[in-house]
Amino acid sequence: MKWHHSLYWRIAVGFVTCLALLLLVQAMLFVWVVSRSSSIPNQPPDRFARTVALDASQALERDPALDLAQYLRQEYGRDSQPFFVLMRDGSSVEINGAFPDSLVHEARERFEGLLRSRPFDSRNADAQGRPFDGRNPDAQGRPFDGRNPDAQGRPFDGRNPDAQGRPFRRNFPVPDGTYLQGRPFDRGGFGRGGPRPFRPALIRAHDEIVALVVVPPAPPFMFLLGRYAPTLGLVALATLVVGAILAAAVIFGPARKRLRSVEDAARRLGAGDLNARAPTKGRDEVAAVATAFNAMADDLATRADALSAADRARRQLLADVSHELTTPVTAMRGYLDTLRMPELDLDDATRARYLGIISDETGRLERIIGDLLELARLEGGGGTLNVDDVPIQELFDRVTARHGRLAEEAGVTIRTAIASDTTHVRGDRDRLEQALQNLAANALRYAPSGSAITLDARSEGDFVVLSVADEGPGIPSEHLPHVFDRFFKADASRAFGQATGGSGLGLSIVKAIVERHGGNVSVDSAPGRTVFRLKFRMHHITPAPAAASL
Repeated sequence: MKWHHSLYWRIAVGFVTCLALLLLVQAMLFVWVVSRSSSIPNQPPDRFARTVALDASQALERDPALDLAQYLRQEYGRDSQPFFVLMRDGSSVEINGAFPDSLVHEARERFEGLLRSRPFDSRNADAQGRPFDGRNPDAQGRPFDGRNPDAQGRPFDGRNPDAQGRPFRRNFPVPDGTYLQGRPFDRGGFGRGGPRPFRPALIRAHDEIVALVVVPPAPPFMFLLGRYAPTLGLVALATLVVGAILAAAVIFGPARKRLRSVEDAARRLGAGDLNARAPTKGRDEVAAVATAFNAMADDLATRADALSAADRARRQLLADVSHELTTPVTAMRGYLDTLRMPELDLDDATRARYLGIISDETGRLERIIGDLLELARLEGGGGTLNVDDVPIQELFDRVTARHGRLAEEAGVTIRTAIASDTTHVRGDRDRLEQALQNLAANALRYAPSGSAITLDARSEGDFVVLSVADEGPGIPSEHLPHVFDRFFKADASRAFGQATGGSGLGLSIVKAIVERHGGNVSVDSAPGRTVFRLKFRMHHITPAPAAASL
């Protein structure tokens, strides 16, 4: 799964998008609120003071009877920076905030000193009655513009002392040109120890000082926070709610729907519906979970089918075992009941024949029981394999020796063929011989007179292949998949007069022995030739895992 297909990536992108939308909406709202304001709330304090002073001065020029306090509250009482105004009569007007008494008291003292001082501005005339505005010459006829020396010959540049010997740089200019003696407003506020520098502005009307505007240099952030925090908070809350709804609908909604489908499939599977599957649409984590769930469901369905097949096989095995055991037992019971009948006068020959039949059926019953126990032991992993390099010629000689007399009586020849590069097979000597003996007995049972049974050994890559071939009528193709099943018989197609019939467990035992050695067994059959092939690894054995015995 690629990183951009991840559900977590989609959640992260959605979160960042919602956050960006929130910031954008808040910024647009703030710009709109500021544009609706009558003043710019975050301009510098001294500039805002001059703006208020100029606006009030113009209003008083237009209407001398104007109530200045009411005008200021009306114009700046809603969305301006906090400031206060000291009136000439000693009263004060506080706009948008409360201010420390010390600050108001010191401002009032300076304002009273300003009112008592002689204004030093362009509206007062000099000794000759001319306005002292820097363009009239001094006593020597030079323009008094700050570059000419004073009476002592020092440049009048603000660094020399005034008539009282105080440096001009210790005096402070008021924004409209009035020059006050004392500590500068722009160093430490209203005197030493002030919080931050600021400059007041004078409100004038008809050449008279009416009031002093003071804008404290407090950071505008606190004012903006108190003024706009409720509105911006409501907008942020609304944006978060809308963003959460959109995120739930766009990001989490589809994922929740798909997770619910996985949950429903899990519930149906738990209820026994082995066909329940979750949709695997998409390429994110939910799709990966659905894919894993479907794989688990497929595995469970396969296991359920295998268990069902095993259960059917078990039932069939029980039926087959019951049938196979019932046949000899029934025959034995019948002959025994006959021998016990007192009214029958049996001659010795008949009695001996009956007892022989009972003996044969007893032996058959023992063989069936022995084969069943042997097969259960092999398939259940019982016993151990004594693995060794077994000479193939020795195995074939023992098979020939055991079945030689029966083959001669049936007119069948047993041949052997061993490739020069295949002399040994690795495995358990007794078990390998047992498998070959069963195949030879099966071949001899169906081989016609005058035919041959061939025991062959050759190598195929890393494998040793032992085969037993006969020239019988062959096995029908529809029977080939079942020849290794318990109690399966194809006698109807392969039986001859000399066939004795078996228990139907011989080939099942052969398959179990070969698989315990880690090999496999197969059969090819056609009319006139049937070949059973046992395939083993040449150098080592990988025993198959043990299965539960039935």
